[in-house]
Amino acid sequence: MVSFNRKPFLQVPVRESVDFLGIKEEDTSDYKFKRLSRVSQLKVKILYEFVVNNKYIPKEHRKPTKKQAEFLVRLDREVFFGGAAGGGKSDALLMAALMFVEYPQYKAILFRKTFTDLALPDALMDRARAWLSDTDAKWEDKRKSWVFPSGATLTFAYMKTDGDRYRYQSAQFHFIGFDELTQFNQIVYDYLFSRLRKAANDPIPLRVRSASNPGNIGHDWVKDKFISTKKFIKSLLTDNPYLNIDDYKRSLAVLDPVTRKQLEEGDWDVSFQGNMFKRHWFPIVQASPASYKRKVRFWDLAATEKIEGKNEPDYCTGTLMARDGNKAIVLDVVHVRLAPTETEATIAAVAKSDGLSTRIVIEQEGGAAAKLLVDIYKRTILKGYRVEASKPTANKVVRAKLVSAAAGRGEISVVEADWNNSWFSELIGFPDGIHDDQVDSLSGAYNTLFVTGNVSSKGLPQAAPVPKVGWT
Repeated sequence: MVSFNRKPFLQVPVRESVDFLGIKEEDTSDYKFKRLSRVSQLKVKILYEFVVNNKYIPKEHRKPTKKQAEFLVRLDREVFFGGAAGGGKSDALLMAALMFVEYPQYKAILFRKTFTDLALPDALMDRARAWLSDTDAKWEDKRKSWVFPSGATLTFAYMKTDGDRYRYQSAQFHFIGFDELTQFNQIVYDYLFSRLRKAANDPIPLRVRSASNPGNIGHDWVKDKFISTKKFIKSLLTDNPYLNIDDYKRSLAVLDPVTRKQLEEGDWDVSFQGNMFKRHWFPIVQASPASYKRKVRFWDLAATEKIEGKNEPDYCTGTLMARDGNKAIVLDVVHVRLAPTETEATIAAVAKSDGLSTRIVIEQEGGAAAKLLVDIYKRTILKGYRVEASKPTANKVVRAKLVSAAAGRGEISVVEADWNNSWFSELIGFPDGIHDDQVDSLSGAYNTLFVTGNVSSKGLPQAAPVPKVGWT
């Protein structure tokens, strides 16, 4: 039994229904309440003391949904709330973070992947502002923290890279929350447990709480760690009575079947599963493109407006790859779908950023129009740079075999960046996914650096010779 020192738990009778805890309203009379199990009594007391009676949680949220209530009353060290979009996960995280703010020593922190994710309309930080602006809590913008009269704090933070976790190596928290956990690598999640600590005789429970939809870069590790365990609370659209479910389903209907099933049904098993790339094959690193001399930017211009059998046009994709001995590193991926003039401006800007030493290769599909397009880039848009055309002589799957094999051997690392999620999703789904532009651009960059000429369906090419002085 966990005890709390601030003041006694709310004493029965409990006047409102608590069906979502598996306790009937008529069982909360003084007499019947005493006959409930100690676990059930504790759940009722936690819910009413720290949620229903919490003045920092808006009245419209003080009667949580059944799944939210289950999430809030748990005192386990870690609990994961995941599944369908619209299941009330973000509200549940914020409520959980606010539960013990009347304790003077309480410290809570909520993480998103980027500051932009935190600050978006109706995202965690914006939502907290709406909840707390009219209370006696004070916002400290420099620290991105709410400070309560008790001295307790609720801080909002982000970790764009795995290395950002070391910014918190001297901090300690009672509560650590992750919104959209699948956007993080496991090394970040595990490290933050070292920041979960308290003083002796401190009555506040230590908690790590997280929420997410299926998908993204951390899908596999989150699934392995939580799904099918007691630490997992599955949320569905139908769990949230405050959501206009029919309208939201119409919004989700435009998505590809896999993403729609993940977001609408909270399905952790469905995915685009190709047979050529696995997420764990690619080590994630921190590196500066300037530290590599042998680099190529390979462009798949995706000139066609509509690809037969696909739901939407392809993207223009440029992969920047460097070679270091027999290993490669993906330094950057530009992945855009813009009007022709905007695309040209983007490619010109990227070339300027990459520098004159970076070799530029443009995939040239068959036909006079494609040849003319590459010629225009050489003579005008990319004039002054070393620009070459690459004429594919095999289909996309054959061209991807070499880079797939190298990745399987652990020879291709990836710089951690915002584009990682989209990139890995496409690779893992290849060749059965909706798009293949990023895979084609990756194959082109690798084959340019490591093989002679274009990849032929008649056999694998020989290793590329040491490049001539001039593209260092």
